[in-house]
Parts: sequence; C-alpha cells; structure tokens
Amino acid sequence: MAEREYPAGKQTAIAELAQDFSNANATVLTEYRGLTVAEMRELRRSLGEGTHYRVAKNTLAKRAANQAGVNGLDELFVGPTAITFIEGDPVEAAKSLRAFAKTHEALVIKGGYMEGKPLTVEEITKLADLESREVLLAKLAGAMKATAQKTASVLAAPASQVARLGAALQDKKAASGE
Repeated sequence: MAEREYPAGKQTAIAELAQDFSNANATVLTEYRGLTVAEMRELRRSLGEGTHYRVAKNTLAKRAANQAGVNGLDELFVGPTAITFIEGDPVEAAKSLRAFAKTHEALVIKGGYMEGKPLTVEEITKLADLESREVLLAKLAGAMKATAQKTASVLAAPASQVARLGAALQDKKAASGE
C-alpha cells in the first residue's frame, strides 16, 4: 500500500507528534469528549512539569506513533483522542490522570505505552497505585541506612566483647592479688 502524502502543515504536525512520542518516557491516551475548555486547562495544570497533554487527529497521531517506533496503539486511536506525553515520572502523571478521571467522568483512559510496550488501562491503574519515585528512593535510603547501622554494630560487637573480656581478666587478676 502506498504511503499517503499529506500537505505541509499536516506533515509538520506529524513530525512534532513523532518527536513528542520519541521524547516521552511514557504516553497515555485518553478520550476527552465532554470536557470543557476550563476542565482541559485544569487537567493540563494537574499533570505538572515534564508532562503535556495534547489533542491530536487520530490519523496523524497514528502515523506519528509509527514513525517514532511506538507500535500497538492503533486500535486506541478511535474517537476524540488526546495524548499525555510524559517526560518526567510516569507514576505521578498516572496518579494525576486517575484522580482527574475520578472527578470528571468525561475523561476516559484508553491505554498507553511505556518501555517499548503498549499498556492496558489496568496496567496504568497499577502504575498509579505505585508510590512516587521520591518516596521509593527515600525508603531505599532508609533501608540502606538501617543495614549500614546493623553492619557497624555487628562489626563493633567483637571488639567490645574483647574489651569486656580484658577488663574482666584485669579485675580477676586484681582480686587474686597478681
């Protein structure tokens, strides 16, 4: 099948979308039918830095995704589609999308793409259930600190035992008059 030739404006839009797909750590596709302009603005703000929400024509988005090597999303490009391009923490963006969808039923999460594979709605929900990167790093640092403290006390124990033994021997010699 021959490649369809698009006008210059649409080719530019495809190139921009392909760049967005390439730069993103993850993407989430949503249907936004029924959201007002103010609600869309609120959603964009709630996603935070490193994440942008873009409405795109399905044919152009599908072409751009394929150009960027993002495969397996073709069946999601149906109806009014907006794409969340996540360059930051995917967990935080998934949490924001889920929270917004709970309060605004018009936002429907369709699926997504991360680490070279398509994501189902259930997988995006599991991602949203994870703790943020900062919390996980703090827990890891706490566990490492506790392990280091345990190691230090285990290594210090034989030295303190030798010191106590030496003190006991000295006390015994002093008591026996030696």
